Amino acid sequence: QVRLVESGGDSVQAGGSLRLSCAASGYTPTAWCMGWFRQVPGKEREGVARIKSDGITTYSESVKGRFTISRDNAKNTLNLQMDYLKPEGTAIYYCAARASDSCYSGSWSRSWYTYWGQGAQVTVSS
Repeated sequence: QVRLVESGGDSVQAGGSLRLSCAASGYTPTAWCMGWFRQVPGKEREGVARIKSDGITTYSESVKGRFTISRDNAKNTLNLQMDYLKPEGTAIYYCAARASDSCYSGSWSRSWYTYWGQGAQVTVSS
């Protein structure tokens, strides 16, 4: 059974940093696409970063240059380093995964992913 568990959510002041982690168990495909999304009440879940099994990463314009997605294959963990956080970054952050040979254009969409974590709350105060 595949399980994704996020950790690292916290409250931080604007300009600060946080590091989220997503521990994956029961999930060891040979090729995959994994991503981080965030959601605030009343809004759609927004993709912020994705990484595929060859290590290539892509980011949304809203976080490019401030967030870094990475994966520790030895620990089967997905990470999101968030620097220079802004108040509009306040949201529940989710990790997601799908066995795939690439992160296709549809991977910015919530419906593309097979597995989801339960979410981690990030609050950024001004």
